[in-house]
Amino acid sequence: MLDPRIDHELRGFLSVVSWTVWVAFAVDFAIRLSLAGDRKRYAVAHWYDVALVALPVLRPLRLLRLLALVRILDRSAARNLAGRVLIYVSGAATLAVFLGALAVLDAEQDAHGANITTFGDALWWAATTVTTVGYGDHYPVTTQGRLVAVVLMLIGIGVVGAVTASVATWILGRVADERAEQAREDGR
Repeated sequence: MLDPRIDHELRGFLSVVSWTVWVAFAVDFAIRLSLAGDRKRYAVAHWYDVALVALPVLRPLRLLRLLALVRILDRSAARNLAGRVLIYVSGAATLAVFLGALAVLDAEQDAHGANITTFGDALWWAATTVTTVGYGDHYPVTTQGRLVAVVLMLIGIGVVGAVTASVATWILGRVADERAEQAREDGR
């Protein structure tokens, strides 16, 4: 646990969120299994899904539920490019912020002159860094922490680029559709 002094109510809320994600995944898997022609073959082919549903009490597998949630969101996302990009970019950005916060906390928390000493500080720093805002209230003082910062900045630039490209593609697709529709109407 990152902070053993975590508020009891917050711990309870996070536990409810974790189990809710597991239930959503279990229901999704049960539906897919019931729709499969050969259920045994489907279960063997999707052993990873079976393990996530059958072994929820193993602590290391709890984080894998996030991957299960991404898979559910991927299936439910719009089948167009913009919807998929939004899902993948949101997931990548969230994962980058979380992992970046853990990495910088590991590098900084015991360093001399460090101002990132709690997970909350590290999370705030990672969020402002990946969004390329960088307020400057928290900053890494170690080489390892600065390398994490560089990686987060590059991810942030990539996220902005991916969203911009997705929106541009969507707009160009709409314009092309309108032109095609106008051409059909003019041909009548």
